[in-house]
Amino acid sequence: MTKEIKTTLPSTKTNTMVPVYGAGDDVSLAKYINEIQKFPILSAEQEYEYASRWAKNRDNMAAEKLVASHLRLVVSVAYDFKNYGLPVSDLIASGNMGLMQALQKFDPERGFRFSTYAMFWIKAEIYETILNNWSIVKLGSSANQKRVFFNLTRAKRALGIMDNNLSDEQTKQIAEYLDVPESDVSRMATRMSARDVSLNAPLNTDSDSKDILSNMADTKINIEEGLEQLEFKRRGYELLKKHLSSLPERDREILKARRLSDPAATLETLSKKYNISRERVRQIEERAFKKLKDAILSESETPKLINKE
Repeated sequence: MTKEIKTTLPSTKTNTMVPVYGAGDDVSLAKYINEIQKFPILSAEQEYEYASRWAKNRDNMAAEKLVASHLRLVVSVAYDFKNYGLPVSDLIASGNMGLMQALQKFDPERGFRFSTYAMFWIKAEIYETILNNWSIVKLGSSANQKRVFFNLTRAKRALGIMDNNLSDEQTKQIAEYLDVPESDVSRMATRMSARDVSLNAPLNTDSDSKDILSNMADTKINIEEGLEQLEFKRRGYELLKKHLSSLPERDREILKARRLSDPAATLETLSKKYNISRERVRQIEERAFKKLKDAILSESETPKLINKE
């Protein structure tokens, strides 16, 4: 399968070819990033077209367009994990393999964007690379242990815990915060302690060098969550617009005036406008809302995320 996937990958057309499955030693990372910026971002319609051509006909040109447009997403995710001690180029290479795995599994008929689906595969490959290279003693790879490994520092910071050697009470607090067993927190903290450094330590020997903490990723919403939220908002808006238009005109106008306007129209105002009682306005509003809700829920479908085993 890997060989088949690699044949779909584009190469940038420069004097020095840059393979998209990783920025190698012969090509600077900066040049690689500059090159992939040249690939256009696809519209939803273009993305669906290319994904369908690949899924149905194994059209390599369509796959190339789809993969190339998401290479910058891989770089963005890879930089979120730059503080785990591995070269960013290695993380990009792993993330690109995850992107290609997503290409093999993606079903465009489910109605969701490829980037939303690919994010999980990209992160899964990067997770594996970090875990496999973190220590000579292989770290645990269960879901709970991975959660602790990638979130221990954040949890300690959120709880105000500065100690590397956790007490029983601190272990319990972190376990509750991450919703994992205390044994997983204790075991992972012990294994990671040998690699811990002070967050206030300078990045290099220069006296004015920034400390490690100032270079860590911020705590704002991550790319995965942001993409998911944007995708669900887009889908929700499309369904709302579609099923609103299917309601009778009076029902639609009353529902919009009562539920989708700011400020909402009063029952009294609408009763005068349509020459009906306030109770009748309320009944029409409730009926229209229920019909709209049922229609949206019946058409909505939560994507099934494939866990990489």
